[in-house]
Amino acid sequence: MDHRTEPVVSADGHIDLPLLPHDLFDRFAPAGLRARMPRVIERDGGQFWVDENGGQLAFVGGSGNSGQPYARGQSTRFDRMNESGFWDDCAKGHFHPTDPALRIAAQDRDGIVGEVLYGVLGVANAIDDQDVSAAVMQSYNAWLAEFCSYDPTRLVGVACLPSKNPAAAADEIRRCAARGLRAVEVAMTYDLLPLWRQEFTPIWEAADECGAIVHLHTIGPPIDPRHATTDRERAAWVGGWLTVFQLRMVERVAELIFGGVLHKYENLRVVVGESGIGWLPYVLERMDDQWSQRFTHLELTMPPSGYWQRQMSATFQVDEAGLLLADRIGVHTLMWGNDFPHGDGVWPDSRAVIDKQFAAIPDTTRRAITYDNAARLYGFPSR
Repeated sequence: MDHRTEPVVSADGHIDLPLLPHDLFDRFAPAGLRARMPRVIERDGGQFWVDENGGQLAFVGGSGNSGQPYARGQSTRFDRMNESGFWDDCAKGHFHPTDPALRIAAQDRDGIVGEVLYGVLGVANAIDDQDVSAAVMQSYNAWLAEFCSYDPTRLVGVACLPSKNPAAAADEIRRCAARGLRAVEVAMTYDLLPLWRQEFTPIWEAADECGAIVHLHTIGPPIDPRHATTDRERAAWVGGWLTVFQLRMVERVAELIFGGVLHKYENLRVVVGESGIGWLPYVLERMDDQWSQRFTHLELTMPPSGYWQRQMSATFQVDEAGLLLADRIGVHTLMWGNDFPHGDGVWPDSRAVIDKQFAAIPDTTRRAITYDNAARLYGFPSR
């Protein structure tokens, strides 16, 4: 089959603070907190986002939450991205990811017809004051709704929630639903309580009420390089950190299922973003085994894998092992994403990456994972 004309949705894209419009918080922040919002300043020959006390949050124009400046040779993916001048443009203030026309043009180049956009939670949760942090998220969400309105058939935004304050998060879910944002994200902070805790009930209730899709995006293990004292040791630390990055989601999936959250709210839909999928067959099997041996007295009316297949989904960029076991996981629960514009992503080579890892996969499975599943969940047009 010729796949070149088949539609593809990226179910994992990103918008990060370093590439946001500099006037976002002036435009959208509550008047009483506007002076305490992140702002851009000139310092040490560059531009930086800083908090209300001048503490550095991110380098303007760089990659990821912290805005790592582009330097040729640091990453083959970043070098590939810059063949089109992507990072050079960012350094000049032309931010492709946060200009809707430029973002869509970037995805057109990559053969992508729709994109799900995760937001700035990493930065918002770096701000200690919870009122300020919540206002950062609310301001971002208001901007995001405007951004996606440029072409809602191409852009689906995932709103950011102040998850350390579940009552405020529930209010934000309802506010975002009124704006047309029906996807929301609970921040995976290092100190996040287990998701079976009753404190999260307002979030599940509001999401169930509004039909909001809840997202959990992997952040990896805590960053603690103290024991790495040489460049070689730092390379070992970074390599290990990147290897287990996605596996942090195992515990969160188990918390939702064994905690009875999916049982109680059977219409709730939960997506684990950029989690990879190769670990899922073992984890689902392990949960089913433990349930049958130890936990049949719980209110759960089916094995844990049943709740996964009924209510959860996962996204990945490259996971050939997981694709070979897609039927065991549930093909309908899997969605592909290119992770644009992050260095762990595959832009602008999405089509080649898809062709390679789906080479031994049935065409119907490829179509489901690269388009149909995301189109059904998020409402992208039928094609």
